[in-house]
Amino acid sequence: MDKEKFLKASGVILETLYDEFTSLPILNFTELDKDKTALIIVDMINGFVKEGALSSPQMASLTPEIVKLTKKFKNEKLKIVALADNHPEDSVEFCAYPPHCIKGTSESFVIDELQEVGGYELIEKNSTNGFLEPTFQDWLSSHPEIDTFIITGGCTDICVLQLALTLKMHFNRLNKKTRIIVPTNGVNTYDLGTHFSSLMHLFALYNMRLNDIEIVKEVK
Repeated sequence: MDKEKFLKASGVILETLYDEFTSLPILNFTELDKDKTALIIVDMINGFVKEGALSSPQMASLTPEIVKLTKKFKNEKLKIVALADNHPEDSVEFCAYPPHCIKGTSESFVIDELQEVGGYELIEKNSTNGFLEPTFQDWLSSHPEIDTFIITGGCTDICVLQLALTLKMHFNRLNKKTRIIVPTNGVNTYDLGTHFSSLMHLFALYNMRLNDIEIVKEVK
């Protein structure tokens, strides 16, 4: 691989993707079928938003928009699920990430701003992919009418990406048409060394769009 050619070609592609993902459509809330739509909030908990080794300002910045959207869903009596990291002290995930969101600690609690809104069903998870939790799969089975999912929270390139892709592939396998929608003002990721949040966020959005996941600017 020639470094100069690689960097030059990558720059052109990145510029194209940047323009595409900063000029997205807005999804009007009234276009959604209330009986068939659910909001999924991923890891808006203290350990990613307010305290601990994995908290970040990028996650904290999502709070106002996700709170606003949650209120809208609650007021219209739509289904809401909050997925929340809750790990045992000896979680093998800590081989990849620093210890975080240990069950029973304040890090594992949904942020106060969302607790005050309420209206969601809390599902704890012990991996980055909330789809794998039996409780989440039970929830899916209990709501076969739901075919549209709005996914918010973090991180775009880890928990959100894994959930969105697995959820989409699950329904593809069943040959059931679904809409998985990710509003860019409701997801984000973190900065750490070479993990440049804006770049990883962009790549994750592109990956999801490649797999028929709808990327919109916001749900208004």
